[in-house]
Amino acid sequence: MKNFALIGASGYIAPRHMKAIKETGNNLVAALDPYDGIGIMDSNFPQADFFTEFERFESFVDGWQRSKKEKIEYISIASPNYLHYSHIRAALQNKAHAICEKPLVLDPKQIDALLVIEKESGKKVYTILQLRLHDSIIALKEKIAKELEANPTKVYDLDLTYLTSRGKWYFASWKSDEAKSGGIASNIGVHFFDMLSWIFGPIEENIVHLKQPDANAGFMKLKNANVRWFLSVNYDHIPEDVKVTGKTTYRSITVDGEEFEFSEGFTDLHTRSYEHILNGGGFGLEEAINSINIVSEIRKLTPAGLSGEYHPFCRKVLS
Repeated sequence: MKNFALIGASGYIAPRHMKAIKETGNNLVAALDPYDGIGIMDSNFPQADFFTEFERFESFVDGWQRSKKEKIEYISIASPNYLHYSHIRAALQNKAHAICEKPLVLDPKQIDALLVIEKESGKKVYTILQLRLHDSIIALKEKIAKELEANPTKVYDLDLTYLTSRGKWYFASWKSDEAKSGGIASNIGVHFFDMLSWIFGPIEENIVHLKQPDANAGFMKLKNANVRWFLSVNYDHIPEDVKVTGKTTYRSITVDGEEFEFSEGFTDLHTRSYEHILNGGGFGLEEAINSINIVSEIRKLTPAGLSGEYHPFCRKVLS
């Protein structure tokens, strides 16, 4: 049994981290969140010390590391995106490995700094790139790898569409502030961009067609794929045939016009990610660099509108 601490314990994704810690047979000894209405602790780790101030949390961790034989080996980070770098750095400086939600950081230069701190501390930084552990996506990667082995210059045509409805609260929260979340592409798209570049190769061209608070869209040329992508948190952008089913999320990837099915199998991916890390695997700073560069560039690009190879859903917003 290994000891964990958790930063961002009342956030949307935190329950998956608690579940992963519990299901891998480990113990949560301390948790931090400014919001203190956190009854979910009772069904997971009621004995964990809880803090609403970072300074007191860090003091507790420092004292534990100095006085206890069984150290806190991992600090899991599920805080707002703009705080990830500081919280990862704090984990390493307190002699613990860091397991951080996506996006790992907002500024690619912060990865360079973390590589230095990682080396100084002797501890590792891991990021949650859960799509790399999804059975259907692993199967797709294997299929594409075989086809590219036979035809290395083949270029696939892909459409990525991901719509996940959010209420008015979203636009009053840090998630709607690009300086804090990185915007839609960073907040809900970064793991898709990681997955696509993992399968189809590094990015060669990056174009943005649409950039609004509730939706982003663009085109990227990867080594072996042309990708039209559309991301949205606006329920109105969901296709009518999906709305009538009562669903508020729509996820689709087509490869050369053929739908790639991967709608199931998401519920246990955080636990798989923890198992992967604890068994000597895990995805580190080097694996995160490519997708962080992609979303960082998207933030800087000026939207081109309805020109070039734009995703068909752009017409829902711009026409």
